[in-house]
Amino acid sequence: MRRFVIRRVRSLLDRSNQHHHHYKNNPFLLSSQYQSRFLSSTSVLGSSSSPMAPAVTVDTINPKVLKCEYAVRGEIVTLAQRLQQDLKDNPGSHPFDEILYCNIGNPQSLGQQPITFFREVLALCDHTPILDKSETQGLFSTDAIARAWQILDQIPGGATGAYSHSQGIKGLRDTIAAGIEARDGFPADPNDIFLTDGASVGVHMMMQLLIRSEKDGILCPIPQYPLYSASIALHGGTLVPYYLDEAAGWGLEISELKKQLEDARAKGITVRALCVINPGNPTGQVLAEENLREIVEFSKQEGLVLLADEVYQENVYVPEKSFHSLKKVSRSMGYGEEDISLVSFQSVSKGYYGECGKRGGYMEITGFSPDVREQIYKVASVNLCSNITGQILASLVMSPPKVGDESYDCYCAERDGILSSLARRAKTLEDALNSLEGVTCNKAEGAMYLFPRVQLPQKAIKAAEAANSAPDAFYCRHLLNATGIVVVPGSGFGQVPGTWHFRCTILPQEDKIPAIVSRLTDFHKKFMDEYRD
Repeated sequence: MRRFVIRRVRSLLDRSNQHHHHYKNNPFLLSSQYQSRFLSSTSVLGSSSSPMAPAVTVDTINPKVLKCEYAVRGEIVTLAQRLQQDLKDNPGSHPFDEILYCNIGNPQSLGQQPITFFREVLALCDHTPILDKSETQGLFSTDAIARAWQILDQIPGGATGAYSHSQGIKGLRDTIAAGIEARDGFPADPNDIFLTDGASVGVHMMMQLLIRSEKDGILCPIPQYPLYSASIALHGGTLVPYYLDEAAGWGLEISELKKQLEDARAKGITVRALCVINPGNPTGQVLAEENLREIVEFSKQEGLVLLADEVYQENVYVPEKSFHSLKKVSRSMGYGEEDISLVSFQSVSKGYYGECGKRGGYMEITGFSPDVREQIYKVASVNLCSNITGQILASLVMSPPKVGDESYDCYCAERDGILSSLARRAKTLEDALNSLEGVTCNKAEGAMYLFPRVQLPQKAIKAAEAANSAPDAFYCRHLLNATGIVVVPGSGFGQVPGTWHFRCTILPQEDKIPAIVSRLTDFHKKFMDEYRD
């Protein structure tokens, strides 16, 4: 029987080869003919000789996926990756010798070194046999060894490769709750903590919980981090924009919140939540405590869930500003669990740690009834648990070495060195951008980004329209092709209509900043000269 089938297949291929010249200029047709002849002759999937239609096309996938966009890894980055490969394959083929990725908050990809204490503890937890070796005492700090033993005692079976409780390992949540309490001066309950694979997963979980249809809206700042617009689109809701005031240093005005809330309600949209990103992404502002009090009061009065994106809480660069968590602010106003629903997000990807690939983070959920919390736990359970390495790292971020620990001096030097360097880089880039013709850039008070406004000549805007491109994307594409610098068009974050921006990270190492400034300055002058009205 097997020999018969083989002879049959060979006969079919021979007959097809006789007609190869008819199809040689159409490989797809040739491939489909082989497929249809073989399938119809052997009667595997039916008797029709017509080519089968694809099971999935762009027209038949979930339309919510088509609506979803994520600019920080979008078109410009795809082009940058092609250029990078071209530089590798054909050195000297472009007017630059490397791609400088200023598009995404990914510190270690640009040379930032991890915190030694964190990595020591992770290494010891993941490869426990070395804990019993005598030479380990000379290779690892004593407090890292002690912390590893403590963490392993909290993990059932001491196995970092096993699933954990769906909210995360209880002992690690205890540590994080204690860290929140030390930061804010108000109690934190480990049962309110859900450990997640980065803050993004927590945001998606809350969108799943809150959005029932396109009639449910989420108030989001414009400009916003595209995670929010993407997640709202994927879950079928409506983004309700509130515009930050660029002229006031990207300030958040309560009058703007009220206006957008009333407009949305007039359109039949039920606004479920207010998202606040502080420090701001992509805008870099740090909100004042009084402003945060106004936000809490507004959310309470309007019955909104307050979504507090606080992943840049360690990234504050100006002495006149400090980070205040929205939970701390709400508790200082006398509001408790029964007064306001609040979800706070934190991540190990930002701050001075920059451990993006470890995918660690948490959300603290307060002000939700037991039956709603049960549903949140159910959603978390569907994913089984977040990764254990990220869970451990989240606990370390919220409980770093303390005075008297062997690692303390090294930890402080590494942390302070990173943060002070980021502050210098932010100031250098800010000054450089403000020196360019038609460019204005607000102070980078925090986070990892600058969001300059570019006054583009009408000739450039018309050229962009002719190329079927947004004007800021047109500018960013030209910048990349001329300099190798990757930035993200402001249109990917949202902006006041008729204004154009781009987002640039401050993350390239300090020795790269002069080259970025020089390349950007030369490019901008040539671009403006070329398209001057």
